[in-house]
Amino acid sequence: MTQAYFVTATDTDAGKTVVSTALLSRWRRQGYSTLGLKPVAAGAEMTRHGLRNDDALALMSASSVNVPYEHINPVCLAPPIAPHIALQKSGMQTTIEELSAQVRKTMADFPAQRVVVEGAGGWRVPLNDSEDLSELASTLALSVILVVPLKLGCLSMARLTAEAVLADGCTLAGWIGNRVTPETMSEEAANLTTLHRILPAPCLGVLPFDPVPAGRPERLGTELSCQGGSGCDPAHRAVSSD
Repeated sequence: MTQAYFVTATDTDAGKTVVSTALLSRWRRQGYSTLGLKPVAAGAEMTRHGLRNDDALALMSASSVNVPYEHINPVCLAPPIAPHIALQKSGMQTTIEELSAQVRKTMADFPAQRVVVEGAGGWRVPLNDSEDLSELASTLALSVILVVPLKLGCLSMARLTAEAVLADGCTLAGWIGNRVTPETMSEEAANLTTLHRILPAPCLGVLPFDPVPAGRPERLGTELSCQGGSGCDPAHRAVSSD
């Protein structure tokens, strides 16, 4: 049976791809077939194969199911800016209906037991003038995994994001702390204790800082603590808005 998750974060550059590839690597070692998708990516380089985004390529590499790039990242935009602005500047547009249809087709054509659908930026990033990208999670009924970068300000941002996820009717499967700098944040242990207390979902692990995380997802996958004996399967630990 397929279990699919939407990976979001408190902000951009929080480590969504780091966490997504680590999850895919861990599940792959546990014997599951895996697939990572990046429906919308802003920030890409032109190659002989067309525009390519580094995050989407990392997900592609970490997946056990072999899928063409265009199915992993159907909306690939060159400017490293907010997706709805990048779409406008590129003379393009898309909707949640179109994206959800593409994701459903890819999951049907290339079935995997564990699927990660990675968002862009934070939870409330706009997709167009009337929709947010986060609506993809609710439309596809995906449980949400929240990435929390361990830095000053993470407590309020994590709490606000979790509240927004639940307010949108989604299930919060858990959160993962990510060390985004080589220096440990001031009072990290106290901040982690507070995150455990204020977030309405279990902690699935805390990742160490890695200067080249995209190249070593298998190492980071071993760092996911996955307390509770669930084998890092958030389905066993989800918190619903109901």
